[in-house]
Amino acid sequence: MAHLLHVDASFAPEGSTSRALGATFVDAWRAAHPGGTITYRDLALTPPPHLDWTAVSAAATPPEQRTPGQNDAVKLREELIGEVETADEYLLSLPMYNFSVPSTFKAWVDQVILVGRTLRQPPERSAMTGRRATVIATQGGSYGAGTPKEGWDHQLPYVAHVLESLGASDVELIRVEMTLAPVNPALAQFTELFESSLAAGEAAARARAAA
Repeated sequence: MAHLLHVDASFAPEGSTSRALGATFVDAWRAAHPGGTITYRDLALTPPPHLDWTAVSAAATPPEQRTPGQNDAVKLREELIGEVETADEYLLSLPMYNFSVPSTFKAWVDQVILVGRTLRQPPERSAMTGRRATVIATQGGSYGAGTPKEGWDHQLPYVAHVLESLGASDVELIRVEMTLAPVNPALAQFTELFESSLAAGEAAARARAAA
C-alpha cells in the first residue's frame, strides 16, 4: 500500500499558493492510489524546534543516562524521523522566504537528518533510498537564467541537495514563480507570467501524482 509523507511549510493558513498546489497534488495522488495513506506534517501548525545541543548530545547518550530534556528531544526527533522512514513517497510544499526555505523547514531538515541512520555513506543506504520525492516550490519573483536576480535562488538547490544526500532517486522539482504579481502593484506587469507558471505547475503536480 502506497504511503505519502506530505510536508507543508507556508506560514499562511489561507491564500498560500504552495498549499494550494500541494492540495492539487494530494487530490490527484489519492485518485491514483486507492487505499493509499498519507501522513501530513504542517510545519506552521506544529513548528519543530531548531536543533540544539540537548538534542544533539542525546543521540550520543545511552538512554539510561539521558536527562528529562534529552528524552523529550529524542521523542520528538524519533517521531519526525519515523515519518520519513515509513513513507515510500514524499511531497514537500515550500514557499520561498527571503531567497531560501522557511526556517521551520530548515529546522525539520536538521531534525530528520541523523548521521548513521537517515544519512549514510554512500547515499544509497540513506532513509529515502529508492523513493520518489516531489518538491513544489513557489517564489514571489523570478530567479532563472537571464533574470536580474539570477543565482539568488537558495531554495530549490538546497532542497535538491538535501534529498540527494538522503538517497532519493526520483526527484521532481516543480517551480511556480512571480506569485507576488497579483498582490504587489510593482509586479503587476508580470501577472500573466504568474498565471501561466501556475497553470503549468498545477498540470505538473497532477501528472506527477498520477504517474
